[in-house]
Amino acid sequence: MFREKEGFLSALKGKLPARKECENGMLQKIRLCKKCYNRTGIKCLIADPYDCFICSGILWKIDEIADDIVKSLDGYEFETFLIGSRIHGSLKAIEDYLKLEEEKSLKYQFNKELGREIEIRTGKKLSFKNPDVTIVYDLENLNYSIYIKPLYIYGRYKKRVRGLSQTRWLCPKCNGKGCLLCNWTGKKYVSVEELISEPIREFVMGTDAVLHGAGREDVDARMLGNGRPFIVEVKNPKRRCIDLRELERLVNENCRGKVEVLNLKLAEAKDIEFLKSARFKKIYRVKVLFGRDLSDDEIRRAIEELKNRDIHQRTPLRVLHRRSDLLRVRKVYDIELLFLRRNIAVLRIEADSGLYIKEFISGDQGRTRPSLSEVLNVEARVEKLDVIRIEGGL
Repeated sequence: MFREKEGFLSALKGKLPARKECENGMLQKIRLCKKCYNRTGIKCLIADPYDCFICSGILWKIDEIADDIVKSLDGYEFETFLIGSRIHGSLKAIEDYLKLEEEKSLKYQFNKELGREIEIRTGKKLSFKNPDVTIVYDLENLNYSIYIKPLYIYGRYKKRVRGLSQTRWLCPKCNGKGCLLCNWTGKKYVSVEELISEPIREFVMGTDAVLHGAGREDVDARMLGNGRPFIVEVKNPKRRCIDLRELERLVNENCRGKVEVLNLKLAEAKDIEFLKSARFKKIYRVKVLFGRDLSDDEIRRAIEELKNRDIHQRTPLRVLHRRSDLLRVRKVYDIELLFLRRNIAVLRIEADSGLYIKEFISGDQGRTRPSLSEVLNVEARVEKLDVIRIEGGL
């Protein structure tokens, strides 16, 4: 066992020489093991490893620690790892007193030796750049934590049916516990997230999985065409060397035609921020109901007036209860009339990401301007909405 450090800080008093003696290299009262003696160059007595004033013998337990860590990593696929360590309490007080250079510090030596031993045992590479596994050893409390880098899988999804939320949506009454309102499912809607991420999580043997989308479509909207870019982030995956084609097949089998994924590939954490912040152009197809019959000339004039216009939108009333009331400006690039019969029209709209299409049509009680309803001076609402193309992606 390592030497107990309880009360070690208080024990420093009276055992150490004056700072002046330390500077002269005459630390006669300090006993160091051979490793710490050679490492620091301090002139002192050489002691048994477990009587070492600095490391308390931990540098002589590297093999045992490495064996324990490798055992903990059994079952995890990884190619790179990093060793880190924490020093605090009595050990920090000692090193602060001795004023050791970084390359002579206990942390540096411990990390170097432990990293070398784990490389030998696993055949994996020690890496300081985005490692698959990070091991952090607490040199004061003699324990360690293992951090597994999440696995990021990019792709595009098509949502072929209405009535699916993009992310998990718990029942508002029971908050996920299950009740009569949600038929004991705990959910208000089945989500694209669970249909895609759960089979991925199981396939790579992770503990949790989260879907990050490039924007989102409403529950009652479909996502067709080339699909919406997304990344599934899997926490603590045991598998990394995976067959993405097989994974794609399993996910689509699980979705049973409601959702389809395509073009799966590995991604990185930084790609999530790119997807979230990118302003991809989007193309929509909408079926609109008007408050009266319209002529072809009326609607075409309105369309021409709204092309290449900046649209000023306040947060829609329908989502105001869960989102901040902000003013955003998005551009409509093109509108095409696909169909018109009396008070029903089908439009193709090309616009900036983030434009609320339903409110662009209805005006949302004046919160979106200009709107199709305002330009026509007639009530208008979206009956059906499909996203048919999203530009960009990884």
